[in-house]
Amino acid sequence: MQRFTIPRDVYFGENALDYLKGMEGKKAFIVIGSERSIKDGTTAKIEANLKEAGIESTIFCGIEADPTVATVLRGAAEMSKYQPDIIIGVGGGSPIDAAKAMWIFYEYPNHTFEEAAKPFTLPTLRKKAIFVAVTTTSGTGTEVTSFAVITDEKTGVKYPIADYNITPDVAIVDTNLVKSLTPLLVANTGMDALTHSFEAYVSVVANPITDALAMKSIEMVVDNVVKSYKGDEAARSSMHIAQCMAGMSFSNAILGIVHSMAHKTGKIFSIPHGCANAIYLPYVIQYNAKEASAKYADIAKRLGLKGNSDTELVDSLVAMVEDLRVQMKMPASLKEFGVNEAEFLKELNSISAGAVGDPCTGTNPRTIDAPTMEKLFKATYYGEKVNF
Repeated sequence: MQRFTIPRDVYFGENALDYLKGMEGKKAFIVIGSERSIKDGTTAKIEANLKEAGIESTIFCGIEADPTVATVLRGAAEMSKYQPDIIIGVGGGSPIDAAKAMWIFYEYPNHTFEEAAKPFTLPTLRKKAIFVAVTTTSGTGTEVTSFAVITDEKTGVKYPIADYNITPDVAIVDTNLVKSLTPLLVANTGMDALTHSFEAYVSVVANPITDALAMKSIEMVVDNVVKSYKGDEAARSSMHIAQCMAGMSFSNAILGIVHSMAHKTGKIFSIPHGCANAIYLPYVIQYNAKEASAKYADIAKRLGLKGNSDTELVDSLVAMVEDLRVQMKMPASLKEFGVNEAEFLKELNSISAGAVGDPCTGTNPRTIDAPTMEKLFKATYYGEKVNF
């Protein structure tokens, strides 16, 4: 038996924030990453809509790029004082992930991060509050997923929390909120969304429902990401919906080693997550093709790419991803990104072992060990074709 879980309600399109005007509740705790959401008017709109519904609200601001244990515990403590019955995470992956974790410790103050990181073992939530996610970037999909990643700032240990309990009750995907995204953010988040769908589609636990969402998302991203990068508002709106569908897919089919590699190198080499995915994706497609060529070829066919065999179709698919990077001025290798070679080689053993042990590796279509991961990382550093 398989399971497919997404928020009970997803409100999307222009003015989707208006949903809040009809919410039922007494007090809302709004979690945001930075003052950007205040300056661009997003939080003011949220607060006004909640007020119209008769709901009091307060704002918790200051979620860092990699949300920390300290921040989560501080937020949970503030929640305990405020006693909200609605928690609203606003932004990209970091603030929404942090808000999800705060929710756990608000409802279960004696729970530990070690316990929370045990997959699908969380106690039942919604004893005190429901969760609403408002996404303001077009890539993470966290507004519809059962995941959150929190970092212990003292030890550097990352706690990947995976449990259907933290899937938001309501996701709000308001296309008005992404009109002012910078081209760089469009590129990075867009390639993150594309990677989510690619990895979900070839995952060993993919199913017809996740495949349908992943494939439609791929089609929409390929059609719209470059146009969105160039400022096309209709394309930007389509990207916001596409990344949400990608999130629904990977939340249930999980991911693969592109994300394993990105998780272990993003912070250490200061590579934005979506940019890391964009670098690694073509190399991983080449690596995985020995086990998943039929599914990659199917993607290529559905996109109308040329090829008379699975091998030719996979080559066309790799070339298409590489072309998207070129059009959005993204690096093709770790070396081109600017990672120092000596530093890379120094960390190679550690990042390779870490990537193999990452939770996403288990659902990758082709198995990999640490020595092979080292070879794959080297290919991504020097920009070499993967043929092993």
